[in-house]
Amino acid sequence: MLGLESSCDDTAAAVLRRLPDGTIEVLAEAVAGQNAAHAPYGGVVPEIAARAHAEKIDSLARDVMVKAGVDPTQLDGVAATAGPGLIGGVMAALMTAKGLALGAGAPLIAVNHLEGHALSPRLTERLDFPYLLLLVSGGHTQLQIVEGVGQMTRLGSTIDDAAGEAFDKTAKVMGLGFPGGPAVERAATTASDPGRFALPRMLARDKSCDFSFAGLKTAARRAWEAIDAPNDQDRADLAAAVQSAIARHLGERTGRAMERFKDRFECLDARTVVVAGGVAANQAVRAALRAEADKHGFRWVAPPLKYCTDNAAMIALAGAERLALGQVDGLDAPARARWPLDEAAARAAPASGAGRKGPKA
Repeated sequence: MLGLESSCDDTAAAVLRRLPDGTIEVLAEAVAGQNAAHAPYGGVVPEIAARAHAEKIDSLARDVMVKAGVDPTQLDGVAATAGPGLIGGVMAALMTAKGLALGAGAPLIAVNHLEGHALSPRLTERLDFPYLLLLVSGGHTQLQIVEGVGQMTRLGSTIDDAAGEAFDKTAKVMGLGFPGGPAVERAATTASDPGRFALPRMLARDKSCDFSFAGLKTAARRAWEAIDAPNDQDRADLAAAVQSAIARHLGERTGRAMERFKDRFECLDARTVVVAGGVAANQAVRAALRAEADKHGFRWVAPPLKYCTDNAAMIALAGAERLALGQVDGLDAPARARWPLDEAAARAAPASGAGRKGPKA
């Protein structure tokens, strides 16, 4: 299976083999980042990202097939991210996959990028359904029950911004550079007083599994602007405070979701919580979630760090899983800017509304 990914600012391609027992062998993979192109703007610029994807995606696809020793006619299928994401970027991988599938006479599998993250731990270890998923990245923060390929039930989602955006915008305010998540984490390691800044406890009275990070972003910006002549120590202390607030919020909500998961699957002997997405690479977040898993009697699982961020191996895996179930797509499969994992829940109870808040869902 060839997998292609271009939903945000990483262009990626991978070839893997799925054995009859479900074991996965990643034969070749490559990722081309765009950090240098976006750094001057403090965030991802969609037009720049789309052009970079279009320039790189075909050569990456060729390179991984050469490295894997696979001719296009030997592919059992071609999988590509078809959404959600920046639409210009999504189109790059999807259109390339359509051309390759047509030319090679192979099936096309249009993959939900979020499902790629949801299945990503299965790249390196055996993971049986059902399990609880916390998907936490720059554009998404949500809790899902994963009962199978394409079978997901939403327990909670962000009502405004994603956790990764809170990291990125805080880094931008403090001049820490892009990408913001790793920059905040690095700065936090040198904090002398992590409890110095009193930041809000998000949704303190809310009993759902939803998340909110917009208020934290605002509070962090105001705290920074209140410092007359901020220095590196101020940056470190505020970075540590923001990171701690995000980790605590993610932990509390995931712990609540674990209890709901246990109520739904009372007969399960072993329960697993999976943490995936770019923010899952943050060590403070990992520690908070691991502690919650221990507290509630869950096995804690996260993919290797290179599979937490956007990659094509997870897209190839989702494609292979769907192909094994006979789920393939036509060459008219659309590119989608928005594509919820639990479409029924998204229609019945959208996590956020229209306008500025709409795309966050």
